[in-house]
Amino acid sequence: MPAAGVPLLLSKLRVAYGTEAIVPSLLTWFEVIGYTVLLEPDIALGKHQIGRSSYSDVVLYQRLYKALLHINPKKPDQAIAAAIHQVTCTESSDLLENNHRFHKFLTDGVQVEYLYNEEIVHDKVWLIDPFNLLKNDWLVIHPLTVVEGSHAHCPDVVVFINGLPLAVIVSIQPNDEQATFKEGYQRIQTYIEQIPKLFSYNTFLVITYENRARVGTLTSDWHEFLPWRTIDGEDFPAKGATELEVLIQGIFDKRRFLEQVLHLIVFEENGTSISKKLLRRPFCTTQDYKKPSHQGW
Repeated sequence: MPAAGVPLLLSKLRVAYGTEAIVPSLLTWFEVIGYTVLLEPDIALGKHQIGRSSYSDVVLYQRLYKALLHINPKKPDQAIAAAIHQVTCTESSDLLENNHRFHKFLTDGVQVEYLYNEEIVHDKVWLIDPFNLLKNDWLVIHPLTVVEGSHAHCPDVVVFINGLPLAVIVSIQPNDEQATFKEGYQRIQTYIEQIPKLFSYNTFLVITYENRARVGTLTSDWHEFLPWRTIDGEDFPAKGATELEVLIQGIFDKRRFLEQVLHLIVFEENGTSISKKLLRRPFCTTQDYKKPSHQGW
């Protein structure tokens, strides 16, 4: 797509998708739990530097590099560079395969090899630090323009951890609630089809409607996007707490977010297909669920 045509197209997209009408409390809750929240217009004007050289970049390379140096202080530059190369190079045309590969990098670390003192060293670079939350870089951008091939889209909110786009949030405002979340799901499917590289790194997908919210994964059908019922994973919140508030605090709280990424996401293979699932959903997404006494949570 010619660079000159991008701004006009993006302006039309924002009008069509209503990105300016996103619920302010969504961004506010991210600020409350300690994320940096940036608006893309401010980034475009140079008020903030995010380490993105073009609209086609979905990984914030400078933030990723800086975070990996911080998390892996004893690793040489060539190890960090080798890890970033593996993480940012796709090996398959299949999105789920790429996503599964990246998830293994998140949970198991990135195996690298490099030359040190004339010997080949085999080592591992970690993409996140679940023990020291301050070593990780927590960023939310609203909206994020992504151009891939002849397609351009502006997802309402993208959540970056260490420069990696781990969550995408779509916010919509139609009249009928049933149509609301299905419309959000359909928009996500369009994004997945037309700007798939953004979703190679995805862990969660969220659809919001005013103070309501639903969460799912890349393989969730639209009716499988469900509200999140608990903040701490044990008790239901006080009466009056909104779905949006509970979901943002329950899923995106820094410690809980990393816990879910590392331990509560599974990929199930069924013949030639792969499904991605978020565990603890019976308790976290069902108001009347009775927790079995023999099962640990």
